[in-house]
Amino acid sequence: MSSSTTESRIAMAKTVVSTIGSVAAAAMVVRSVARDYLPPEFQDYLHLGFRNFINKFSTQITMVIYEFDGFAKNEIYKATELYLSSRISPQIHRMKLTKRANEKDIKVAMETNEEFTDIYNGVKFKWCLVSNKAPTREHYQNDGMNRSTGSDVRMLELTFHRKHKDLALKDYLPFIINDSKTRKQEEKSVKIFTVDTMMVRSGCPSMWAPVNLDHPANFTTLAMETDVKEKVMKDLDRFIERREYYRKVGKAWKRGYLLYGPPGTGKSSLIAAMANYLNFDIYDLELTDVRSNSELRKLLVSTANRSILVVEDIDCSVELHDRVTAEPPRSTRRNQGWGYHDERKVTLSGFLNFIDGLWSSCGDERIIIFTTNRKDKLDPALLRPGRMDVHINMSYCTPCGFRLLASNYLGISEHNLFEEIEDLIVKVEITPAEVAEQLLKDSDPDIALGGLIDFFDVKYKENEEAKAKAKEEECANIKVEEEEKEESVAKENGKKKQIDMNGTD
Repeated sequence: MSSSTTESRIAMAKTVVSTIGSVAAAAMVVRSVARDYLPPEFQDYLHLGFRNFINKFSTQITMVIYEFDGFAKNEIYKATELYLSSRISPQIHRMKLTKRANEKDIKVAMETNEEFTDIYNGVKFKWCLVSNKAPTREHYQNDGMNRSTGSDVRMLELTFHRKHKDLALKDYLPFIINDSKTRKQEEKSVKIFTVDTMMVRSGCPSMWAPVNLDHPANFTTLAMETDVKEKVMKDLDRFIERREYYRKVGKAWKRGYLLYGPPGTGKSSLIAAMANYLNFDIYDLELTDVRSNSELRKLLVSTANRSILVVEDIDCSVELHDRVTAEPPRSTRRNQGWGYHDERKVTLSGFLNFIDGLWSSCGDERIIIFTTNRKDKLDPALLRPGRMDVHINMSYCTPCGFRLLASNYLGISEHNLFEEIEDLIVKVEITPAEVAEQLLKDSDPDIALGGLIDFFDVKYKENEEAKAKAKEEECANIKVEEEEKEESVAKENGKKKQIDMNGTD
């Protein structure tokens, strides 16, 4: 009985195997015939029909996320790529490693045809990276100049149970996008962008050329008064946290800072410290490179959110004419010999429109910084609240700043020469940059501080000579003004006498 049952099962198994083999062979023959004799369109139709038939019995749904939408990068693809790279697990056998020359860490990502299962709120989501061949395409890179070609169409396939479709669209994918934004902000290196005049003139999509900002400045090492540094940091923190407040009161989410003071007082170092503190990129705008208001508008609109726009030495970088000074009509300008370059210049009114006019709302979380050596030379329209909200006086070196520099450069917090140096700092105007240069000359504190004391004598004489020269120039200017005034009065009197003589005749 047992023997006959076993033989019956073996025979049934052989029959099943034989049937499967026959069906597989028949399928291979049908596939071969279809591939050789049926038109490609009909083959695709059959394949689609068969897949739809199978899908009717499947409980799974697949969403496809392409790398590019036309020629623009797909935000969901980039966000998912960054998200998955942070969750690589041993279940992935092949990984892609990349590292650029200006990056610190090695980047890990999924390789083509690899699968990864992620669990979100107890639900399994399966990811697969797929790459297909396609016709060659060209697109601009981020720098707007280099163009690359490629024939690979990469996509991410997300597969999960049908009943979790709303969870995937409304919770899971938005979570991935927000997570990647946070991760990108934490991992990114601060960059400084400068205007690429060739790209501006040629009309390319990117008009800014970036390089990594490896400036080590931070608020701990800045040679400034402690209360001023704390004030700046608190103001920056408050600005970052008030997105909804700015929306509620109907103001553009931006903040303006004016840094003024003599050269060498640390204005550029403060800007770098602010960028490092916030992890914001810097856009360094040189107004002399801009030919017109329309060109300036294109440049400012193309800056990214969470960035700092810097205009250094604004008092001498370009001649911003007062907006109350009316320009003659275009026809008059031509008759008077106005050139094409004069018609196409950056004006004060145009510049102010980008600072706090309608165009200032084209972006969020932006900081605008002006620097100047002479605050009194600036047009009052540039300085009012809403344009420059915070004015920071970058003064000459103070005793507090000197002690910080001594700690940074010499590694000391006390020395028997400190008291003498602090007395001299109060009497002699000397910049933090000059103090730092003297401290750099020797690593021995006694020698370095002794050299700094000697430098105070030199600096005092230079300051006195500069004051005497400035006084002479002021007197000379006053004399010239008085002579011009006397000459003008004499001319006016001469005209009156001539009129009286003519009237008498």
